[in-house]
Parts: sequence; C-alpha cells; structure tokens
Amino acid sequence: MDQWRPIPAHVTQRVVDLRRAIHRRPELGFEEHETAALVEGELAALGISHRRVAGTGVVGVVRGARGGRVVALRADMDALPIDERTGLAYASEVPGRMHACGHDAHTAMLLGAARVLAADREHLRGSVVLLFQPAEEGPGGAAPMLEAGVLDDPPVDAAAMLHVDARLPAGTLGITPGPVCAAADEFGIVVRGRGGHGAYPHTALDAIPAAAAMVLALQNIAARETDPLRSVVLTIGTIEGGYRNNVIADTVRMTGTLRAHDPDLREGLEPKVRRILLGIAAAYGVEVDVEVIRGYPPVVNDRFLAEEFSRVVSGNGIPVIAAEPTMGAEDFAYFAQRVPGLMMRLGIRNEALGTVHSGHSPLFALDEAALPVGIAALVGFVRWATTLPEYSR
Repeated sequence: MDQWRPIPAHVTQRVVDLRRAIHRRPELGFEEHETAALVEGELAALGISHRRVAGTGVVGVVRGARGGRVVALRADMDALPIDERTGLAYASEVPGRMHACGHDAHTAMLLGAARVLAADREHLRGSVVLLFQPAEEGPGGAAPMLEAGVLDDPPVDAAAMLHVDARLPAGTLGITPGPVCAAADEFGIVVRGRGGHGAYPHTALDAIPAAAAMVLALQNIAARETDPLRSVVLTIGTIEGGYRNNVIADTVRMTGTLRAHDPDLREGLEPKVRRILLGIAAAYGVEVDVEVIRGYPPVVNDRFLAEEFSRVVSGNGIPVIAAEPTMGAEDFAYFAQRVPGLMMRLGIRNEALGTVHSGHSPLFALDEAALPVGIAALVGFVRWATTLPEYSR
C-alpha cells in the first residue's frame, strides 16, 4: 500500500540525531524549554504551523491538500529524575536527569513523521495534528493540553501514539485491543496512636503494630476480594514512623498506589481500603486517616482501530504482537477518552546491544534500528485513518 513506502534514510538519520540531542539534555515535566524550542525549530524549518500550549507543550498541524479525516499523533517529551548509568556517548549531561522511558525517541519519531507528511502534503488526505506533550511522568500534561483545545481546531477524529517497549523484539509493533495501561491512583495513610516509653507498652497505643496489620490486611483486596482473572495492584511504597529504639511511636505515615484496568473495579478499591483500615484501627484502639488522590485513568484502545490497523501493519511486512497489557499508567488515556485512541508499542529489545532494561531504569537504552519502524507506523496510521469513512467501536 502507498502509505508504507520506506522511510528515507535521511529522515531516519535526522531522527537519530534529534533523539540523541534530546537525550543529552533531559528535562522534567513542565520544564521542557529546550526540548520545546527544538521541536518548534524543526516544525518551522518544515513549514508546519505550530503554537505553544500548556507552558511547554507544542501543537503543529499538517493540512493535506485533499479532503479527509483529522488524526492526532501524540509524543511525550519529559524525562525522569534518574542518574544515567548507560555509558553511552550521548548520555545525559544533566546530573539527576535521564530519558529513562524513551520519550526522547517518541519526540524524535514524531518529528520524523512530520517531516515525511509535510513533504507529501499535496497527496495527503485530511490533516494531522502533532501533539508534543509535556509532563507525562507527572504531574500530567495531557489534561492541560486538552483544556487548551488541542483536539478542537481542527476537530480531531482519532488519536494515536507510540511507546517504546523493551519486552518486545526490536522492530516489532505491539497492538492490543481494549485495555493496555492501568489507572493509577495514589493514597496516603496516617495512623495515630499514643506515644510512650518502650519499657511500658501498656501505657501507650503503639501505631507501628497497627500499621503492620494494615499493610498485611490490605493485600487481601487483591488476594481474596478480587476475581483472580481481573487485574488489581495495591502497593505500599513508603512507611515512616517512630523516633528511636525505646520510644513507642505515636504516628505512622504510609503511601502507596492503587491500579486497575477495569473502571468499575477501580471505583470499588477506595471503599475497600477504607473499610479495612477503619476495622483494624478499631481493633488496635488507634485512629486512621486515608486520602486517595485520583491519577490517570486506564488507557483503553479503540477495538476497531486496534484490530483493523493490526491487519494493515502486518499486511505491510511489520511483525505485530498482541502485547500483554501492563499495570503501568499513561496520560494518553485522557486523549483516548475524548476520541477513539490507539496506543502502540514499539519493540526495542536487542540482547546483543543490551537494550533489555525496562523503563525507569538507569540502564535503560534502546535499539535505534527500530526507529524507522516507529516512524512508518505513525505515518501509516495517518494515511490509513484519514481515509476511513467512519470509526466504529
């Protein structure tokens, strides 16, 4: 099919160069000033109209000469607060900052797709909205971009994105209908007892054993209160309490995360947490407060887009894997709630190169030979989806 012409070598080389430049200068969420400026410079050189949104977000629009649908492509730009330990020649030059999740590649591939599509405007049907998003790792850049109207002018019919994935062989695409990422909510727990001398425990209300009982009992939500064929995660990530070895703690603080793919299951987690905590607090004679902070919703791929585009991709020589959903979170979920959405995984695993480490690792690296496959997938999605007569869920 015409949309799967090979990506020109000069485009691939430009994408590699851009990715390495971004990798050297990683920036955290809503601090992506250099990265946004780099994106703006590339779009300007390609003659693509663009504007700033949400502080450091950039939106560009490539308008085709022929009528058709409007499709959005999204790439995230932010890095993580990690010290890089890859030893790469283009490793991070900023202490305590690293592109450890592949967002540098996402941004560079979207710029490569923009280059291909801009050069083919006269044959392009419809339009493509290029979304360069800040702060995916937190506090979340998708919602502010949506509030700025990025899907409204022009009105977007469908949205897609790529995320690199070290689980999949380099150069493959992972496309899965339905849920692909989990909702991610945070919680904080404060257990309040009554302090005292460690030699006289009967005169105090020890918050530590009460907290220990709470940690163990909360695991029953996944182990005994959830259908084992449905996914839920409850993790206690931090616990802090006490003063010294011979002092009974009056307060313990804990934080954690709740994750689920199913929206209904997600809604039921907080009431279960509160019931268990209040019951144990009563049994131990202490008080407990809990706060749940709603995070990103689950990413749910539009089934029609996922199933049909999988056929298109595999029919054009790119291996497609029905990648297992993960319990990780992605704020592309907000875009996929507004319009039919498709989150694709780009395999980057190459054991010979050592690109086997998962995202958020200080050793994370990727096989750059996979980048032209990612560019082709983005370009192919635009050329395919802009011609669809209708989208069906």
